[in-house]
Amino acid sequence: MQLITRPAHSIINQSFDSRLRLDTVPVNGDGFGVGWYQSNPDTTSTPCIFTSITPAWNNQNLSRLAEEIQSSLVFAHVRASTTGALSETNCHPWRFGRLMWMHNGHIANFNKIKRKLQQSLKDELFLFVQGNTDSEWAFALFLNQLEDPINGQFDHETLKIAMLKTIDQLNNWAEEAGIHEFSLLNFAVTDGHSVICTRYINSKTEEAASLYFSSGTRFTEYKPGHYRMTKADKREDIVLVASEPLTFEKADWLTIPTNTCLVITPKLNVLLFPIKDQFYNIHRVKKKCIFFNSCNE
Repeated sequence: MQLITRPAHSIINQSFDSRLRLDTVPVNGDGFGVGWYQSNPDTTSTPCIFTSITPAWNNQNLSRLAEEIQSSLVFAHVRASTTGALSETNCHPWRFGRLMWMHNGHIANFNKIKRKLQQSLKDELFLFVQGNTDSEWAFALFLNQLEDPINGQFDHETLKIAMLKTIDQLNNWAEEAGIHEFSLLNFAVTDGHSVICTRYINSKTEEAASLYFSSGTRFTEYKPGHYRMTKADKREDIVLVASEPLTFEKADWLTIPTNTCLVITPKLNVLLFPIKDQFYNIHRVKKKCIFFNSCNE
């Protein structure tokens, strides 16, 4: 977990120097969270989560944990609150059984659709939510798309379908409520084996909040704070996904196109799928996908 603290533009740095936020405010100081699985998770492994309402840049326990814990799959999040009070229950990521979730963005005018969302949930999922953020309720909605979210067996296709259904339902409720503001739905979910991420906005023309990925054989530190991704062969041994690149090696990072679903399979294959809904813009997709061999139209 040293990648949380050591790179020049680590998530610790992004908590006070976020350079790509759409609202131009550079600070994410309303708490943080880290979630991880044991190094070789099995089908019953659940994630461990550490959250705090202190700023990430000012928490010694985070630095101590990052230096000592080793894991093959880590989620990390720094929070700038849009809805919900400053409390640990409102800090990302959240877990339900083996699943872990976090969100960068907001659901526009969430209070106008909150009751519909809550009424759609199974009882166990309605009672699961402990905080009052739109992000945690979106997680409950995602779980509601799964046949058995606590005991089910998930492959990456099942998780991807549930993610797309979640976005589609939020869009339908927004339309019914007459909401015209944009929602930023950069969601991430994992079962410890596959990872599903979205870069999404309910607009044909606007850009979603930023999202990048880097993949290769090794991510090595060649001088303090400076890392470089190396590729020894075609196989991927490490995949990083971040709202902002962790390093300033521009060639190492690829922009995920707006309104795209990124899938990381258990074998670390990276797949990109345009989200083809009412906000799908083929011209925007073609403009971006020329950089990706794995774009699936």
